[in-house]
Amino acid sequence: VNVKETGQILLVDYSDIENLTTTTVGSAKFLHDGGWDASKRYFLVAANASNKIAAVDTKTGKLAALVDTAKIPHPGRGANFTHPKFGPVWTTGHLGADVLTLISTPSEKKSDAKFKEYNWKVVQEVKHVPGNLFVKTHPKS
Repeated sequence: VNVKETGQILLVDYSDIENLTTTTVGSAKFLHDGGWDASKRYFLVAANASNKIAAVDTKTGKLAALVDTAKIPHPGRGANFTHPKFGPVWTTGHLGADVLTLISTPSEKKSDAKFKEYNWKVVQEVKHVPGNLFVKTHPKS
């Protein structure tokens, strides 16, 4: 749950519906939307007016990273794919800009260990036609 202007993210454990537990994670102000990395361990959320992406480790209940990005990230769910040079990445577009930001994400796969040095860094910005809203990787999107 994003408590948007406060920069607080609440993780809610629904495993016992009669006794919900929450964990509060501080991030960056002006939270908007986001989505899961490919492993489904990390939830990445845009802090639009802060120009940051907050990555929450849902296994530990802690902030994994706060990544500076180009102006006004707006990911929707974001998009995951494997970059040939940087390995697993999560991608966001930006409102009113002609850029996509690719952020390297961790992976527990042994084959991805060589990409660890890039984790939680902006590894590439790709220019595109202005007017983007959301990035998709499905071949029919």
